[in-house]
Amino acid sequence: MSRNAIYPGTFDPITNGHHDLVRRASRIFDRVVIAIASNPNKAPLLPLDKRVELARAVVVELPNVEVMGYTGLTVDFAREQGLNIIIRGLRAVSDFEFEFQLANMTRHLAVDIETVFMTPQEQFTFISSTLVREISLLGGDVSGFVHPAVAAELKHHRRKP
Repeated sequence: MSRNAIYPGTFDPITNGHHDLVRRASRIFDRVVIAIASNPNKAPLLPLDKRVELARAVVVELPNVEVMGYTGLTVDFAREQGLNIIIRGLRAVSDFEFEFQLANMTRHLAVDIETVFMTPQEQFTFISSTLVREISLLGGDVSGFVHPAVAAELKHHRRKP
């Protein structure tokens, strides 16, 4: 039985913390799909196609990792792609309550899909897409938090002083 996992999120933008989790997950699972949600309710900074393109650039060295955009329920997308494990990242204890709630809802919607929690390496625990976007939009240097391709793309979205 193959172990196929989905790592869903908006990835607006994908960070070094995301990359760390995906890299480590790729050693555990046979196939990992980074599933980038269109999620218009979050009003992402980067359009879906750009987020997919950037994620592909970030994980190009991982042969068993794919990147796909999707709309709709994560469990539906997971089933369509033959993915039976959802990877969720926990940076801090404060993430747990929401992630636990999501895992329970997933179990209710799809008893055949399991959720696995992973934590990033310590040097990535403070990095979030929200903080990276804010720092970049205000003209700060985000090169220590994201892949160079992501940092370059974020420069295009900076506010002019």
